[in-house]
Amino acid sequence: MPFTAKARGAVAPAAAPDGGYAWFILLSCFLVFGLTFGVIKAFGVFYVEIHQYFETTATGTAWITSIAVATIHFVAPVASALSARYSHRSVVIMGGLICSVGVVLGAFARNLIDLYVTVGFLNGFGCAMTWTPTVTMLGLYFEKRRPMANAMASAGECVLTFVLTPLFQLLIDSYSWRGALLILGGLQFNLCVCGMLLRPVKAPREVTCEVKEEEEGLSLELLPKDNSEQSKPSCLEAGMRVTDGSDQGLEDPEDIPNLTKKVSDNRTKKAELRTKILRYVDYTLITNARFMVYSMFGVFAALGLFAPALFLVPYAHSKGIEEYQAAALMSISAAMDLFGRLFFGWVANLRLVETVQQLTATVILLGTVLLLCPLASSYSELAVFSAVYGLVFGATVAIHITVLAEVVGVNRLGSALGFFMLIRSSGGLLGPPIAGFFIDKMSDYGTGFLMAGVALIVSALFLLLLHQMNRRGQGSSETNNIDVHTDKMGQSVSAKAEELDMTRMKEKLFQLLIDDAFLQ
Repeated sequence: MPFTAKARGAVAPAAAPDGGYAWFILLSCFLVFGLTFGVIKAFGVFYVEIHQYFETTATGTAWITSIAVATIHFVAPVASALSARYSHRSVVIMGGLICSVGVVLGAFARNLIDLYVTVGFLNGFGCAMTWTPTVTMLGLYFEKRRPMANAMASAGECVLTFVLTPLFQLLIDSYSWRGALLILGGLQFNLCVCGMLLRPVKAPREVTCEVKEEEEGLSLELLPKDNSEQSKPSCLEAGMRVTDGSDQGLEDPEDIPNLTKKVSDNRTKKAELRTKILRYVDYTLITNARFMVYSMFGVFAALGLFAPALFLVPYAHSKGIEEYQAAALMSISAAMDLFGRLFFGWVANLRLVETVQQLTATVILLGTVLLLCPLASSYSELAVFSAVYGLVFGATVAIHITVLAEVVGVNRLGSALGFFMLIRSSGGLLGPPIAGFFIDKMSDYGTGFLMAGVALIVSALFLLLLHQMNRRGQGSSETNNIDVHTDKMGQSVSAKAEELDMTRMKEKLFQLLIDDAFLQ
């Protein structure tokens, strides 16, 4: 007897608009980048003052930035889960409050431990709560222009670094580093305003899933509905509720034995629990080989990405360059960083080459530039280094989120971004202290740049491995398509051969009948 089961479930949101209110989301993400990572890059000005005030080592002072960076990465999955549970807007507003309070409390620090807790941990926690949901929303609002949108949003880091570095130096000279931190805390309160701009994407449509048992087997039909409830089970879960009776035939559900019902109920509960967990944290990403390879790239890249910005100003001081000229080096780097993000984001949007290939080339070039940094000693040489470093750095960070979206798909970008940041946290935590350790041992800030350059070269090896995995995946899919096409052609040829044989048999039989009639 035919049997039909129905279930309702939510499908993915409508296609990204790539315009309209998406530009306000881009503006919010632009400011979030600037008030989080832009502030971290400009913190090198505070590094010099705190290092002298507490009379500590380069390693001890570097822990402030490294704790903040590691916390941003480590808390990213929590921010993704909270965004799915509540809303992106509320999480970003709460993160802005935490970030602002942490920096303000840091102004009253009595020792380095207090700075580790406030400017390091609390500030990093707040940055993670604001940055992760905002970047996820940007990916949902843009599709065709996603590489360019990511590049434009990340340019906020460059613009605010360009503005904040000399501003911080001016505030420190006028109000000391404690007064400057108070003003910075008030400035970061604007992250709450960025959160208010985040408007949810249009609610997903609901579908009805019909599971039918006919003579040829089970079939699924998706029927769109106007409702938008998101808590209903998916079609896959509905399918798990149907017992396949292809061997015995399906009877009415009331006639199914109680034992079968219990087994089906258990499977349904497990499926619902799994779906609920995956809604907040997609733990299945750890089984994705391409995602894990890309995450290992993130670990080694983080070792080298954050240390140079922290030690550029102190390195310039060690070469006898005055304070405002040293701060201007960060502004030069930020200006070229902005140009690099916009230009290479536009290049990535043209799809001239694969984005993973473009990212590999820029990472190798960035590592090479850092290895050449200790050769610069005068202000003009350091200015050239800062310009080239900023340009290549911008080219690197402009597309790394786009590559992540291509690796896992945009529907899993929220969880993937959280897990990627979590795995990368070890590199962000250890990068500045390791560089500081070499600086203390060698009494030369140039060794910190050498360490960062080597780490970036190593990270490029994982991108090369990812590219090979992509090529193998494309090759296997093409082979499968060829096999399917060949099978269809073979079936067609066999059918035509059988038809030709039947025609010949009919002709012979007809000829025999004619001969028999003629003989009679």
